[in-house]
Amino acid sequence: MAVEEFDVLIVGAGFSGLYTLHRFRQQGYSVRVLEAADGIGGTWYWNTYPGARCDAESIDYSYSFSPELEQEWTWTERYAAQPEILRYVDHVVERFDLRRDIRTGARVVTADYDENSVRWDVAIESGERFRSRYLIFATGGLSAPLEPPFPGVERFTGESYRTQMWPHEPVDLRGKRVAVVGTGSSGVQLIPVVAEQAARLTVFQRTANFSVPGRNRPLTAEEIERVKRDYPTVPAAQRNSHAGLNLHSTDLASTDMTESEQRARLEEQWALGGSFEMAVAFSDVALKMDANGLVADFIRAKIREQIGDRHRADLLTPRDHPYVGKRPCVDHGYYETFNRDNVDLVDIRSDPIAEITPTGITLTSGIEYETDVIVYANGYDAITGAINRIDIRGRGGKSLRELWSDGPRTYLGYGVAGFPNLLMVGGPGSPSIVVMAIALAEQQVEWLLNCLDHLRAAGIEEFEPTERAQDSWTELVAQLAAAIPAYANTESSYYNGANVPGKPRGYPMFMGGWVFYRQICGDVAAQGYVEFKPPARG
Repeated sequence: MAVEEFDVLIVGAGFSGLYTLHRFRQQGYSVRVLEAADGIGGTWYWNTYPGARCDAESIDYSYSFSPELEQEWTWTERYAAQPEILRYVDHVVERFDLRRDIRTGARVVTADYDENSVRWDVAIESGERFRSRYLIFATGGLSAPLEPPFPGVERFTGESYRTQMWPHEPVDLRGKRVAVVGTGSSGVQLIPVVAEQAARLTVFQRTANFSVPGRNRPLTAEEIERVKRDYPTVPAAQRNSHAGLNLHSTDLASTDMTESEQRARLEEQWALGGSFEMAVAFSDVALKMDANGLVADFIRAKIREQIGDRHRADLLTPRDHPYVGKRPCVDHGYYETFNRDNVDLVDIRSDPIAEITPTGITLTSGIEYETDVIVYANGYDAITGAINRIDIRGRGGKSLRELWSDGPRTYLGYGVAGFPNLLMVGGPGSPSIVVMAIALAEQQVEWLLNCLDHLRAAGIEEFEPTERAQDSWTELVAQLAAAIPAYANTESSYYNGANVPGKPRGYPMFMGGWVFYRQICGDVAAQGYVEFKPPARG
């Protein structure tokens, strides 16, 4: 079987992978993207469940590299739904002729570095192989779905679905008894839609999460006109923000305000809608537990106002983690759904799921819930999961999975010592899933291109970060997370790997904010990328 060879192989055809392809191809590299799915779009290809919607506003959740694209495309809603986002992806792919360099249905299983030829040898499930000088992972921080962790899943005789791998053909839930397991972001979006279709909906909740109404609505003609006129200001503001989002933030800490001013500020942010707006109600929400408590208590009171039944309200009110310690949700009618007569709520923290039976779900207490459909919304092996599911071998056959057995180690989130010419966009050690992914990808890809241009001009075609730089960066990433009380006081979160049995605990994301991260990356560039060096040959 012939081996295809390219300058660059990119793993993943989501927003990050598509921009990487576009820019590297523009720079004259021969590029091939390998995508496991049968279609393009990454998370927006897979997550077609009812109610799937972006939790960042559409105007922010857009590429900024093309003024023509900004003018051509018009978002219809404040928070775009999955079908519209996928249409945007398709438009970008066709507009920039990207499809011809993307191979779908190509799940990467191994990647081995050949030190003699200075090439990566990559194999996909079909057995086909590809070779490249540079290997770039754009696999996404939330793209490795977890299997339902319950005994007997395969014995259920009804219909089973997973939010992370929803069918692309229509699913008819009308008149059926439906069970939804999980109340994270996917569950929060799915549940209101299913409740309108199902004869009976039973929600199984282990952990109550903070959620804030998104207040979604169609964009007006005046808003669209204003946005198109002022589009250059959008990415500029994003680059100067903490998370790559244009929010109504303040420089004032909670202690800079009186109680009445605090209350007014919280009501103002609540009226705007969206969990991210509540996260910037004060400048110290993540940094001071007193400030965090003000926001958390405010949202808890709002939750209770929306639910008529006191017991359900108590179950749905989060108390075991600070606000933003877990990724907060944006909802569109979530809490009100539990006022419906056809919706039940089951607390599986106090009475966990024991097994899935042929006819339904049985709890540890022995209570069984018969159902026609089970939907699992149990999340992802975040940040490192997609990369760790590939057998990646660097110099001397060193396994990346083994190297990361105690947690990922990278330099700036871009590279790994011992793995020459292996690069990452949105990888561990970068701001990853705590910064808006499209904006982060644009910044990181431009940085990588400049880095490669600089090194190649110096005659360096093979490089990796030094162990010293990698150790220092990994330590800084850990220190920043530990210094932020909202994260340090959260015991269980997919941010810190607690949702995956056996996964090392820690926050493998740069939590210092995007402005600080960009400043560091700029300083490294200005100093000539000195911590990227050719491998030492022993």
